[in-house]
Amino acid sequence: MNKGILYAAFAYLLWGFFPLFFKLIGVVPPLQILAHRFLWSFIFLIILVLVLKQYSKLKASITKRILISYFLAGVILAINWGTYVYAVNSDHVLESSLGYFINPMVSVLLGVIFLKEQLRKAQWISVGLAGAGVLFLTIMFGAIPWIALVLALSFGMYGLIKKLSPLDSLPGLTLETGLLLLPAILFLGLQEANGVGSFGHTGWNIGLLLASSGVVTAIPLLLFSAGTKRINLTTIGILQYITPTIQFLLGTFVFKEPFNVLKLVGFVMIWIALIIFTAETIHFQRNSQGRLAQLEFISPE
Repeated sequence: MNKGILYAAFAYLLWGFFPLFFKLIGVVPPLQILAHRFLWSFIFLIILVLVLKQYSKLKASITKRILISYFLAGVILAINWGTYVYAVNSDHVLESSLGYFINPMVSVLLGVIFLKEQLRKAQWISVGLAGAGVLFLTIMFGAIPWIALVLALSFGMYGLIKKLSPLDSLPGLTLETGLLLLPAILFLGLQEANGVGSFGHTGWNIGLLLASSGVVTAIPLLLFSAGTKRINLTTIGILQYITPTIQFLLGTFVFKEPFNVLKLVGFVMIWIALIIFTAETIHFQRNSQGRLAQLEFISPE
C-alpha cells in the first residue's frame, strides 16, 4: 500500500512538472515533439520489454482485436500528447490544468454513457457544478476552452479503452507507441526532407532533450501503473489532483499567465465540484467497507 502511494504520487509529481520540460524544447514545433515522443518512447519501451524478457508474451497476445484496440488508444494518446505540448508552448498551461481538473468528471460521464454505470446524487451535483464552471469560463471569455476539453475528453477516452483492454501497462504502451511508430518516422523524415526538421539542427542540447522524451514520457506511465495495482481507487482519486495543482501553480507564478477574478470564479466552481466529488466517493467507499466488514463478521463461515 505504501509503495503504491509512493509510485502513484511520484508519477503525478512528474506529470505536474512536465511543462518545465516542454518549455525547454519550445523551439521545436509541437507536431515534431509529438513524433519524437512516440519514436523515443517506443525505443525505450521495447528495450525494457527485451530486458525483462516479455517479448514472447507480447507477441503471443497480439490479435486483430488487440491491434485495433491499441491503435485506437494510440491515436487518442497522440491527440492528448499533441494538445498538451501545444498548450504548454503556446502559454496555455492554466487551461491545460483546467482540463485535468475536470477529467475525473468526464471519466464518470463516460462510464455512464459506455459502461452503463449509475451515478449517485452527489456525483451528479459535482458533475453539474463542474459543467457550470466550464460554461461560466466560456461565457466570460467568449470562447470555448477547447484545450481543456480536448485534454479531458481524450484522457478520459484513453482511460476507458485501457480499462477494457487486456494487456498490462508495459506491453500495452509498447504496442500503442509501436503502432504509431511508422507514421511518426514518416512525418519526421518528411520534415527533414523539407528542410524544417529540428533534430540535429537546433543544438546538441535540444537533440538530447528530444531523445530523452521517451524516458520522460514512459517512466511516469509505468510508475502510475505499478501504483494503481497496489492502492484503491479512492486514493488514486485524491492523488490525481497533484498534477493539475502543480500545473496551475506553474502557470500562475512561474510562467505568469493571465489570471484574473473571473477566471478564479470559474476555477473555484470546479474546485468545489472536485471537493464534493472526492468527499462523497471517500464517504461511500468507507460505508461500503463497513457494511462488508459487518457481513463478514456475522457470516457463519
